[in-house]
Amino acid sequence: MKRRPVSPFSLSFLDIMFCGFGAVVLLVLILNNDTVQARNAVFADLRSEVVRLEREVIVGRDNMVEARNNLDVADNELATMQGEAERVIETIKKLEIEVARMENETLAKQEHVDALVSDLKTLDEEQRRLGAPKADQREDGSKVRRVKGEGDRQYLTGLKVGGKRVLILVDASASMLDETIINVIRRRNMDTASKRSAPKWRRALKTADWLVSNLPSSARFQLYSFNTKPRAAVSGTDGTWLQASNRKDVDGAIRALRQTVPSGGTSLYKAFEVAGKLSPKPDNILLVTDGLPTQGRGKPRRTTVSADERLQHFEAAAAKLPTGVPVNTVLLPMEGDAYAAAAFWKLAQETRGSFLTPARDWP
Repeated sequence: MKRRPVSPFSLSFLDIMFCGFGAVVLLVLILNNDTVQARNAVFADLRSEVVRLEREVIVGRDNMVEARNNLDVADNELATMQGEAERVIETIKKLEIEVARMENETLAKQEHVDALVSDLKTLDEEQRRLGAPKADQREDGSKVRRVKGEGDRQYLTGLKVGGKRVLILVDASASMLDETIINVIRRRNMDTASKRSAPKWRRALKTADWLVSNLPSSARFQLYSFNTKPRAAVSGTDGTWLQASNRKDVDGAIRALRQTVPSGGTSLYKAFEVAGKLSPKPDNILLVTDGLPTQGRGKPRRTTVSADERLQHFEAAAAKLPTGVPVNTVLLPMEGDAYAAAAFWKLAQETRGSFLTPARDWP
């Protein structure tokens, strides 16, 4: 028989080709399945992230609405507070105008009183010229009986205003502007003229004037104002004595004291140090103040001071006094200083001096 020719596209070759194609298809299906699963996993993650972000957007919108509401409330409160602040400022301005008016009235009344005093002096001179009674008879006046104090002590007040060398210390701290803390703060921010015309400071000036006027003509004196530091009223006279018989010394000291502006804290320690620096030392001290000191020898580290600390500063200052010198205190009380009266009364007892809390219209 004649043999069939051999063809490359026989059945065995086709089987091999189909098997190869089948393997390729199977591989493609396997790879595609993994890809689909990976894609589904990615899509699931992305879908969860989208849901989370949508929830955050919803919460953010709610918070934004709440923030807007809070902002509206804050704006309303701010507008209300601004209106209230304007009303308070207007009230303060009205009160300052009223205070200024009352102070002007006080100054006008004082000028009227000064004019009456001048007229009275003129009448006294005229009466003396026409033949006035003797000095001792005039002092008796309408009294049933003439009574004098012991030595150079005022009979009623007990103040020892005499002596050979008298040191007068006048507190010129910021607290001398008023009797209450809130008014001290308010007056502390006023102009210089308003501070000098403060009623409490004018009382202190009148008290100092009265003390100087009642000194014996034979005495020597020195007038110091003090806050955190002592200052001689007459510039250039630190550590020296002035003559009470010298009208220029007396008027110059009072005139200089009236130019002082109360300010700062109070160091009684520095004030009492003056007594030891004068030569010769004083034999009488007259103190015009409104309470216990707010600091001692040095500047305090804190801005506030307690009542017990003020008492400690006072006791340290009292230790600087020369022995045997009486301290006579005129206290113009300040609110919130409960220990002051007892402390200065005790000082008067220990030094054989006196303690006086006068009425508002004294002297």
